[in-house]
Amino acid sequence: MSGPVRLFVCEDDHRLRSRLCRLLRGGKGLSVVGEAASAEEAEPHLGEGAVDLLLLDLELPGMDGMSLLGRLAGPPVGPEVLILTTFADSGKVLEAMRLGAAGYLVKGIAGSRLIEAVREVAAGGTIIEPRLARRFWNLFEASRGRRSQGALGLTEEEVTVLNLVARGLTNPEVGRTLGTTRRQVKGRLESIYRKLGVRSRVEAVLKATAAGLVDL
Repeated sequence: MSGPVRLFVCEDDHRLRSRLCRLLRGGKGLSVVGEAASAEEAEPHLGEGAVDLLLLDLELPGMDGMSLLGRLAGPPVGPEVLILTTFADSGKVLEAMRLGAAGYLVKGIAGSRLIEAVREVAAGGTIIEPRLARRFWNLFEASRGRRSQGALGLTEEEVTVLNLVARGLTNPEVGRTLGTTRRQVKGRLESIYRKLGVRSRVEAVLKATAAGLVDL
């Protein structure tokens, strides 16, 4: 990504939102381009590639964060989404990931860890609160249906990319592993999303895993 990571913060608690914006502005290579106290206020600012990453609370007045997440276009038109909420619930993680979130953290996280998570998600990675990660994958395994046949139209190389992504590698790391560029990895992921009818890397991994193409 050339230039700073453009961030938007959607949090209804004014004091917390101010602290988050101040923290993120202090992070090298990060730029807070907007903030909002509600989903309705935030939504008009989140299209057409205007924002790289949305830091989103789920508990909001009016439209909640999960509803906003379901309305957003996926990257590159819409932003990557990192959830920061009070819900320490693996079911909420599963729902958020299926709607396209790239990360899920619980409030109270250290500032340095939040900045690290923002950078990782912006680089194409996936972040799940450590205390929820195991329960999330157990819940996902329990919710899987019968494995479908075939490769869902994916090429062998695309399946390889998905398996690397499923193991937590960012786009640059996938590129180094395959001897290709980050831009080429992004292009392959966009092709995968189109073929699978999904909007995010997590959603793609979930669908491919259910089809037996990815082993977690």
